[in-house]
Amino acid sequence: MKAILTICRIELGRVLSLKPAFSVLIIATIIYAAFYPQPYRTEALRHVPIAVVDLDGTNSSRELARRVDASADVAVAAVLPDQASAEREVHARNLFGILVIPQYFERDLLHNRQSPVALYADASYFLIYQRISGGVTAVAKTMGAEVETARLIAAKVDPRIAAAASDPMPLTAVPLFNPQGGYATYILPAAFVLIMQQTLLIGVGLLGTYRNDALRTGPAASIGPISVVAGKLLAYLILEAIVVPFYLIVIPYLYNIPRLGTPLSIFVFALPFVLAVGALGLVIASLFRSPLTVQLVSAALGIPFLFLAGFSWPTETMPPFLHAIATALPSTSAINGIVAVSQLGAPLPYVRQPFLTLWILAAVYIVIAILLESRSRQRPAAKA
Repeated sequence: MKAILTICRIELGRVLSLKPAFSVLIIATIIYAAFYPQPYRTEALRHVPIAVVDLDGTNSSRELARRVDASADVAVAAVLPDQASAEREVHARNLFGILVIPQYFERDLLHNRQSPVALYADASYFLIYQRISGGVTAVAKTMGAEVETARLIAAKVDPRIAAAASDPMPLTAVPLFNPQGGYATYILPAAFVLIMQQTLLIGVGLLGTYRNDALRTGPAASIGPISVVAGKLLAYLILEAIVVPFYLIVIPYLYNIPRLGTPLSIFVFALPFVLAVGALGLVIASLFRSPLTVQLVSAALGIPFLFLAGFSWPTETMPPFLHAIATALPSTSAINGIVAVSQLGAPLPYVRQPFLTLWILAAVYIVIAILLESRSRQRPAAKA
């Protein structure tokens, strides 16, 4: 135990003394926490600008345009005389959709005929398309139900029966765990886990590639590889004991992200995650043995790690070989488990599979790190 504490003290000293490692593990962690959540502070897109082409010019068509403009999702930024001028505005990226109200819109409604409207929405950005389509569809459905109800009442149908006939299956949608239906509540908890993995992975990789004279000379030189790896992982656990609650508890509280889980459950699930990432960093450092190589490899793997993490695209729908690679990354299981535990309030037995996967990954990477550490110590002896 004394040997493990000695290595832990040496490794913590190196974190504070080596500028590259300090920059990644400390400064980068603070910078990410300060700036990454800023673009998502508004949670959801509101008042996406569209154009209305009113070819009818009646009270009913103007009422439809007014209701669309009054919705929270869509804003009528321009009322244009024809579709060609509206398309020019969309191509210029000044507007993101066109609502075309056809001629004889009101006449068809009064004659109990369908009066379809056309919506052209920019689908190149799915969030914008979702807001425009959802907002206009909700308004059209509500107004259509009102028109049908009024028609039935005029035909001497009981108002309650008329309302039920026009909308026989009313739907009440309750957004669980994300009351605002916001993008930040969805993306930030998963992104924070990925950020913690990347900063710890790069920092540990840099620490392992710089020469550590304390382990080559003095009393620490006789410490075995198991104690060396255990001491380093203990140092990373101490460091992440500050980072984990900061990212998973403090920042979500500051940005009003729902968090139903207890701090204890978050810490319990984060333990194998930190061990797995720390051991993987030791493996990367032993394989490349160059700070520049570690930085280049980490930069090249940053985007693949993002796509394999499972929150930009579900891992279950990936090809089998990509799914296997994603499973080997600690962030994949950690995102599924930590988000469920912290944000959804799931008990630990409900996330048994990702929890056990993280422990298996931690054990595998720790064994590999010990073997590589033992091999690295045998080389100088063989040369001597």
